[in-house]
Amino acid sequence: MSNILSVSELTKSVKALLEAEFPFVWVRGQVTNLARPASGHVYFTLTDGDAALSVVWFKSSQRSAEPVNRGEERVNPLTGEIEEEQGATALTGSGLEDGMEVLCAGRLNVYEPRGQYQLVAELVQDQGVGDLAVAFEALKRKLADKGYFDEDRKIAVPKNPRRVAVITSPSGAAIRDFLRIADTRGTGAEIRIYPSLVQGDQAPEQIAAALDAADADDWAEVVVLIRGGGSLEDLWAFNTEPVADAIYRARLPVVSGVGHEPDVSIADFVADKRVATPSHAVQELWPQRETLVQKLDVLDMGLGRAYANWLLGKGKDFEHLRKALVWLSPERRLERMEDQFTSLSARLQGAGLDTFYDHVDDAVRTTDRLNRAFGTVQVDGLASEVAGLAHRLTQGAQRFSEGKAQDFELLQTALHGFDPEGPLERGYALVRINRTGEFLRDPKGVTKGDGLDIRVKGGSVAAVVTDETSSD
Repeated sequence: MSNILSVSELTKSVKALLEAEFPFVWVRGQVTNLARPASGHVYFTLTDGDAALSVVWFKSSQRSAEPVNRGEERVNPLTGEIEEEQGATALTGSGLEDGMEVLCAGRLNVYEPRGQYQLVAELVQDQGVGDLAVAFEALKRKLADKGYFDEDRKIAVPKNPRRVAVITSPSGAAIRDFLRIADTRGTGAEIRIYPSLVQGDQAPEQIAAALDAADADDWAEVVVLIRGGGSLEDLWAFNTEPVADAIYRARLPVVSGVGHEPDVSIADFVADKRVATPSHAVQELWPQRETLVQKLDVLDMGLGRAYANWLLGKGKDFEHLRKALVWLSPERRLERMEDQFTSLSARLQGAGLDTFYDHVDDAVRTTDRLNRAFGTVQVDGLASEVAGLAHRLTQGAQRFSEGKAQDFELLQTALHGFDPEGPLERGYALVRINRTGEFLRDPKGVTKGDGLDIRVKGGSVAAVVTDETSSD
């Protein structure tokens, strides 16, 4: 049984073979999962889309990699030789970012506690932005030009909503955290989960379909899109155009809580509100219950003070009225008002009779004056004359109207005679030359081959001149 190795023995053997076979290598790839702990060391993953390699860049190696510009000389920390850079730029740990395309020089070793091989970097050079980062920026510019990020198109997110649609993986940690924190906030709400993949090739299509379904149901007040943190590749489903289109066409407000605090996705830019994490989404949607209770206490105390002040004011009003009733009896006041009413009624009746009799006297005096001035016979004669004039005026108006009617008929008959289509009723025709658009009045006006439009009663006939014209 001597050929059976322990895990430690096998790992040490692999470590010895690997480090002996690859004492120094150059590796190119894209930086993902970048981490900078307090120790100053830098940890990241180098990937080319098909495979991934863990890299550790110790703080001591970073100090020897000072940035240089094109054409400047520097000492190669690996060889000690003076060399001139040809476009690549050596990086420091602080200059490294997710998505960068880099060239790493170092040695392979095996991290025995995990049985994982890794690259210990001695030098990291910038080789340009990675493919995913380039695709991200290209899509970002495209959607910005189309107005997807415009603030004036975004919908306000309701406060303390009662119905919330959540699009995420139903088995992920993000939904568990979301539901756990939501259970401690707000005044209670219904949460409906629209399950979807949040990573992988099928994720964009499923996320877009879930967004469309939540919007079509029109049940929720707000739609929340959440996912836990991860690398740029892990979050790539939220950097795709199908997801951006679905968020843009949604009629309900959409909140995007994808990844952790530093993570930014295309979905964040298009959404009506972006939050840092799924937990932060809960905090934005629902207030703390303690805050609500405190507000309720403030309102309750304010209502109590307002009611006490109202009662105090009413008590003062009552006291004023009571004092007024002591000094002024309502019964005595009613008696005085009754006496005053009787007096005013009598005066009003007397004034009315006086006015009536004054008008009667004026009428009698006016009648007497008219009779003395004109006499009864003269007044009757004037009335007869007025009646005769009225009769004559009526007859004159009637004759005037009849005359105007006859004139109208004459004018209508004359106008009908000028109607160019009138002769068509009697069998004549109107001939128009197509070439000039004018009516044919003389045979010399056309030549052989001219098209004619012959209009007769009931329609038109097309014709062509086939012979030379002649006139008699």
